[in-house]
Amino acid sequence: METEPWTPLLDVLRERAGLTGTKAGCAIGVCGLCSVLVDGKLVSACLLPVAAVAGWDVTTVEGLAQGGRLSALQEAFIEHGGFQCGICTPGQLVAATALLRERADPAPDEVRDWLGGNLCRCTGYQQIVDSIRSAAAAAAPTGHRDVPGA
Repeated sequence: METEPWTPLLDVLRERAGLTGTKAGCAIGVCGLCSVLVDGKLVSACLLPVAAVAGWDVTTVEGLAQGGRLSALQEAFIEHGGFQCGICTPGQLVAATALLRERADPAPDEVRDWLGGNLCRCTGYQQIVDSIRSAAAAAAPTGHRDVPGA
């Protein structure tokens, strides 16, 4: 079955590929429910025609887990209650993944600014911020160095 090149990436992901973790919300790119990574860049899948990503690496929330194990960020969301109803959680996780790739240790205000395009009606964002910062802290180097002669 062929897909028209102007079909939104979101529709192809959900309806053709069966990747329903990426949610449909506003259809105008402002809610963040459809956040995916395209070659590592955060984008709204509802705005992007599928032809625009031909040959590019597309990562959905399903791609964050590796080898049957949740990512450290996904684990942190569970540990800190970074979700309530769960509808925004996939987009939050994808957006936070992009953030942590750019900033290894973002300040709380940086996290809030970054997630400004991912709307959540339930949590008040504090648990989400705590989850992201916890994952960042867990991934941070310990500060110990193997220094010859030390």
